[in-house]
Amino acid sequence: MLRLLVVAVAATALAACNSAEGGASGDDPVIGSDYPRSDTDFWNAYVRYTPDEAKKLGITNLKTTNSENDIAKLTANVQTLLSQGSKGIVMAPQDTAAVAPTLAQLESKKIPVVTIDTRPDTGKVFMVVRADNRAYGEKSCHFLGTKLKGKGKVVMLMGDVASINGRDRTEAFNDCMKKNYPGITVFAEPSKWDGATAANQLQTRLAAHPDIKGIYMQASFALSGTLQVLKQRGLLVPPTDPKHVFIVSNDGIPEELKDIEAGQIDATVSQPADLYAKYGLYYVQQAIAGKTFEPGPTDHGSTIIKVRDGVLEDQLAAPLVTLDGATINGEKTLRFDDKSLWGNNVS
Repeated sequence: MLRLLVVAVAATALAACNSAEGGASGDDPVIGSDYPRSDTDFWNAYVRYTPDEAKKLGITNLKTTNSENDIAKLTANVQTLLSQGSKGIVMAPQDTAAVAPTLAQLESKKIPVVTIDTRPDTGKVFMVVRADNRAYGEKSCHFLGTKLKGKGKVVMLMGDVASINGRDRTEAFNDCMKKNYPGITVFAEPSKWDGATAANQLQTRLAAHPDIKGIYMQASFALSGTLQVLKQRGLLVPPTDPKHVFIVSNDGIPEELKDIEAGQIDATVSQPADLYAKYGLYYVQQAIAGKTFEPGPTDHGSTIIKVRDGVLEDQLAAPLVTLDGATINGEKTLRFDDKSLWGNNVS
């Protein structure tokens, strides 16, 4: 059984700096971790989780950087982490194609890499820690398809197709709609994880199609702007109102859970920020220790799959969250106030 060992990196949400948590001691290996960004509630939550996990382990030799959604900065940060003696690196590359040269360099130096949240398009990593992002799109599709009874118009506010996550969520949502709800028209908007862009796109679509009845936000980046646009148009009304526009998001941040309770949005898929901090960093520690893993079920309710030669992926659970815990497409959802949700346990 896998022991719940975690190595985490302390960093402030807005800093792009290198730091050590408590100073080095003994033979603790230096571990480098690059945070991908600090401009969303989800990633800020991830940053907040990691210092707590480090304290539980007594990790004292940690280095961190923040690449701020910039692949060039990530490349430079990796060089900094290497210069500081990192024996393993955790990262979450947002451009999953452009990271290939950096992975090749690390492989040549025999530095194990664990990626969280994203899977590189090419290259080898020790482990990918990621929820099944196709399931995000499918669960969101079935939720809206059920609520709209298979008919109507929905807007999909997309992530970035430069990211495997954006591609998986988009393709799965579209495939599910075409197969199961052909009576629903999907307007796909390339929002690229940018809230202002998403708000403008939604405003334009609603002006042309005021009968839109559903919105799929591929992450909480679009939450604030979406609610503002709906409020301006008099559409931010309770689910019992015929004018209500059904909204499903992907992240599970505390604000989304509050908005579900308030009837402003209807569902979200809880992306496990806490488990990313725990298991993503656990695997880099195991890699440094010389451990190996095989495809199959884990002791923490997930499954390791082989993506391709040189790449395993631990697919963590990501439940659909609703107001009442209803069953959607044969799958029981979690209530918004379920204490197992990380979004209900952020101080």
